[in-house]
Amino acid sequence: MNESELKTVLLATLCSIAPEVEPEELRQDRPLRNQVDLDSMDWLNFLIGLHDKLKVDIPESDYARLVTLNDLIAYLGAKLPP
Repeated sequence: MNESELKTVLLATLCSIAPEVEPEELRQDRPLRNQVDLDSMDWLNFLIGLHDKLKVDIPESDYARLVTLNDLIAYLGAKLPP
């Protein structure tokens, strides 16, 4: 999966949790939770949704590393098979 495909999956998953999100307005280098005002439960549901769609384990110990869209793309891209 290339970066563009991964970003599409990320945004679709995010929109399923927060339908009011305008994906084209998101900045990839800014904290995602601040941009879309996700509470901790929504954030957890987002990460679980990514796990379900991508079949990638995201340990709780890694949650703090996943702040921006760029962080998520790099992290998940490294865990997905080539």
